[in-house]
Amino acid sequence: MRRGMVIDLRRCTGCYGCQISCKAEHGTPPGVLFARVLKREEGRYPSMRLLFLPVLCNHCAEPPCVEACPTGASFKWEDGIVDIDQDKCVGCRSCMMACPYANRYLNDSPQNYFEQGATPFEAARTARHQTDVVMKCNFCRDRVRAGKPPACVANCPTAARTFGDLDDPASEVSRLIQERGGFPLHPEAGTRPSVFYLPP
Repeated sequence: MRRGMVIDLRRCTGCYGCQISCKAEHGTPPGVLFARVLKREEGRYPSMRLLFLPVLCNHCAEPPCVEACPTGASFKWEDGIVDIDQDKCVGCRSCMMACPYANRYLNDSPQNYFEQGATPFEAARTARHQTDVVMKCNFCRDRVRAGKPPACVANCPTAARTFGDLDDPASEVSRLIQERGGFPLHPEAGTRPSVFYLPP
């Protein structure tokens, strides 16, 4: 089994629902977004349009972050999810430098969103995060193992995201990639990403 995701760029409207639901699910510190939506303008007036590109950890089959980690903190589960053991992480950032997708973050300076201190929600959600360690998307591993889709998939209002087994040729993700010409980002890096995009 190799868990993966397909994102349909034709359906994505740039609503940031994935980004917000991920933030709520993981309680990440300010400035840390496991799911991001990049946007770009294309064309010239009056024929312009906005393009949206949702990005997250690609859970590569050949993850350079795992190879670069000197302590074994970065590792890959048997189902293909790339993860971080925060008890082993020393915050050296080697994995961050090795990642060609810039989807890892160092939690080095805990902050609050508001000057008066943490809200009860922030305190409850961020208390579990260690400081001075690297953090990243883990495909909502606990949700997935409970039989639920990742938060970004479950909360996409346009159903632009599909999650499943890339090793199963009959799965919906495999079918979409085959039928619609799904492609990964930066294939030249040789990392064999597990996140694919369907052309707009």
